[in-house]
Amino acid sequence: MKTMLLTLSFAAAMFARQQPVTEGTLTVVSGSQAGVACPLKHTTVESRISGFLARTTVTQVFENTMEEKIEAVYVFPLPQRAAVDDMTMVIGDRTIHGIIKTREEARAIYEAARNAGQTASLLDQERPNIFTQSVTNIVPGAAIRIKISYVETLRYEAGTFEFQFPMVVGPRYIPRQTRDASRLTPPVAQPGTRAGHDISLEITLDAGFAIGNLNSPTHEVVIDRTAANHAAVRLKAKSVIPNKDFILRYSPAANRIEDALLMHHDKRGGFFSLILTPPARIEATDVTPKELVFVLDTSGSMEGFPIEKAKEAMGLALDGLYPQDTFNLITFSGDTHVLFPQPVPATPGNLARAHAFLTSRQGRGGTEMMKAIRAALDSSDKQDHIRIVCFMTDGYVGNDFDIIDEIGKHPNARVFSFGIGSSVNRFLLDKMAEAGRGDVEYVGLNDDGSAAAARFHERVRNPLLTDITVDWGGLPVSEVYPARIPDLFGAKPVVLAGRYSRAAAGVIKLRGRLAGRPFERSIRVSFPAVAQANDAITSIWAREKVEYLMAKDWTGLQRGSMEPATKAMITQLGLEYQLMTQFTSFVAVEDRVVTDGGKPAIIQVPVEMPEGVSYEGVFGEALQRSPMKASGAPRRALIETSSPIIAPGPILRGERTGSAPPFAGPPKSDTARVSDHQAAKLDPRLVSLLNWHTDNPTATTDPAGLMKNGRVEIRITLTSADEGTLAQLKQLGVEVIFHPHGMKLLIGRIPVGKLHALAQLPSVTWVGLAR
Repeated sequence: MKTMLLTLSFAAAMFARQQPVTEGTLTVVSGSQAGVACPLKHTTVESRISGFLARTTVTQVFENTMEEKIEAVYVFPLPQRAAVDDMTMVIGDRTIHGIIKTREEARAIYEAARNAGQTASLLDQERPNIFTQSVTNIVPGAAIRIKISYVETLRYEAGTFEFQFPMVVGPRYIPRQTRDASRLTPPVAQPGTRAGHDISLEITLDAGFAIGNLNSPTHEVVIDRTAANHAAVRLKAKSVIPNKDFILRYSPAANRIEDALLMHHDKRGGFFSLILTPPARIEATDVTPKELVFVLDTSGSMEGFPIEKAKEAMGLALDGLYPQDTFNLITFSGDTHVLFPQPVPATPGNLARAHAFLTSRQGRGGTEMMKAIRAALDSSDKQDHIRIVCFMTDGYVGNDFDIIDEIGKHPNARVFSFGIGSSVNRFLLDKMAEAGRGDVEYVGLNDDGSAAAARFHERVRNPLLTDITVDWGGLPVSEVYPARIPDLFGAKPVVLAGRYSRAAAGVIKLRGRLAGRPFERSIRVSFPAVAQANDAITSIWAREKVEYLMAKDWTGLQRGSMEPATKAMITQLGLEYQLMTQFTSFVAVEDRVVTDGGKPAIIQVPVEMPEGVSYEGVFGEALQRSPMKASGAPRRALIETSSPIIAPGPILRGERTGSAPPFAGPPKSDTARVSDHQAAKLDPRLVSLLNWHTDNPTATTDPAGLMKNGRVEIRITLTSADEGTLAQLKQLGVEVIFHPHGMKLLIGRIPVGKLHALAQLPSVTWVGLAR
């Protein structure tokens, strides 16, 4: 069976010496196939907004310009609250509709199709806002379109609706316990190069009311107002670099929305989505002393513009403190730094120390957010008053679920999250605020930091509506989500999704506390027996129930060991409502065989670095100084080993820089735990296997099924494949299975314990699993 090995080259120094590469291209290096372009050619986004619901279709075009069949793998984001309920694959004039299966079943169907020579596509959810699209057996010259559709409820606050479409997955820092590191960390194009694909976007807006302001703060757009309540919006450029979130904001001309109830009824019963408008804010003078803790992310991904914007907003928030308030300041990256041993009064002297401390902070190192979470929240458990904690971060971590779970363990704290940057992890930041009964704010690199600080000050001082409940007045409703309605800190509506069992009409009552006084508003509603429109409401409800169930076991979800009954309920929801979840996937298979046997070459589609994020801040300056490290080996996952590191090559500035030490022979013990330098060259699954082998040195197989007879099949990328290098590999016990003549790549087997020594070889730039 012929096997072809591929690496991605971002016009790097080593390859540039062999063949000129124009800036803006991504190429494949594979002997005679050198210079082949990235298989993902273009992404088209089309969205139809009706009222407060948006139905969006994302079309990804994959094309094979090589002489061999390929498999493309693309990690991409979608909105954190998207209910993904459809996928189709289009090959020429043939359309293959995806089917929803359990994740394991979908993977088995996909792999069987790949082995049989059939074209197939597989869509997996890694996080509620991160997905993986795989397309296999793309034959030479073929173009395949994958269409993904989802529905979502738009965000509304202070008189403005917001449509947001994320375009890139930011570089994640992955602590050790994160089991799916490699699925969260796509390759990243190096500075001065392009990932090789672009994006276009069009929106058709039917607001249901006369539209006032309509604009995008992030992109240049063309707006065609076809009627008072209709508009068409598209990117001014037909295609743009997908390196930052797209945001569209629009407001009613009357600057006010009304309560709204949408319903759908089918054979499964009745479903509804209800939006209840917030009351007008009542100004209240609240001089009760507050304890505030500000937590600033100073990791490498925040280097440059993001950290300066964060410091601007935090500095202004400090200036808004009252003299009777107490405060503290915490920064975190690889380590956590606490300014004062305990919160101190907001005196001019203490504020001056805080400003000086803030000014001295720079972006470097890993993103050990959990340490900062505990430093900020643990002490709140021993006090009888509320501690208000404000996190300023881009949220670029892989242990999302663990962090959300940890915040929920501290009831004596309110957590406010500030997302700083152009493509932040909105799922994590939204859930941090939700678990901490606070609020979330997003600050773009061009946004006004003073306005964000003012909103934070207002929300902390004067929550809009607290202790919210809905009295359904005996109406036949059930399974209403969110089960616990969060407090309102800004002028946001209360948005609920639920079920109803029969036709009924009545009055519901929205209750809460407004400026410390009781508040109540009555709303008349009617649930019909027949409601064929708004079928997307069923997906919205199912998505809300999935979130409710996920929150029951965040830790199990992070570890891949969720409580079985809860996992079963989430899986059943996905299957019944044709919905993407952590446990259900879409798969589509072409009926006919299009190619003969043999595995296709796998190409992982690279992504852009998010706008404003420093490549050197994430990967380290030494990567740019070393031609060997920039030679096109795939980007490694961001892994924690014995201490935090980020790869490829040299890791986060401030953690470790410089080139690899010279090879000094195998380590003294085969069971020595993997080091930072060695892990920088190893696939994260190999790091996990090696550390597991350290604790189980006599085992011949492992739970993940990677090891057989104590050996593992690996793919090695080299700087040189001369006789001396091959002799060193043989000396280490590498059994070569496949090595195309002249290529700096090979497939082989090696005893697991020898991976330490293999990673020390200067000629080895990357070691991955063979399949």
